[in-house]
Amino acid sequence: MKLFIKNMVCRRCIMAVQSEAEKLGIEVKTISLGELETVQEEVDADVLQRFDEQLRAMGFERFDDRRSRLIQTVKSLVIEKIHHSDEEMTQNWSGWLSSRLPYEYNYISKLFSSAEGITLEQFIIRQKVEKVKELLLYEELTLDEIAWKLGYSSAAYLSNQFKKVTGMTPGQFRSLLNKDRKPLDKI
Repeated sequence: MKLFIKNMVCRRCIMAVQSEAEKLGIEVKTISLGELETVQEEVDADVLQRFDEQLRAMGFERFDDRRSRLIQTVKSLVIEKIHHSDEEMTQNWSGWLSSRLPYEYNYISKLFSSAEGITLEQFIIRQKVEKVKELLLYEELTLDEIAWKLGYSSAAYLSNQFKKVTGMTPGQFRSLLNKDRKPLDKI
């Protein structure tokens, strides 16, 4: 039996959902962002209701309809690619998503926009900006390296997009992060 779960965005989410499932006696066969497959062919309705309550308490939600599953799958693919993959993006997002889903990009994009209230492109940009923030926090890469890693044509383009979303440049953001930081020998 497959269960589809909204708002799973990281490996910690996977661990939390798996832990709650196992506490309720749901045997997990496989689990990934947005999807849990059980060993059981059917799960008792009372157990599913308690599982739903636990999921909501943690900020997740189980859903069943085909459209919601597709949207969650799209979100999971984008998040996985941007936040958890070091594989270089060799094609544009429309081609990449279409190659992983049995739908054309125009259908996916229109469905996403109508359900989420933002375009798929805006969602991708927001995810990329969040990844830029994370990489700026670690201070291990230059802005040029970050731009290349996330598939931007230049650091200037990344900076412009970052400023549109956050209201500040990456440099201003990095300065804000460093404002209250103390060197280790001063702690």
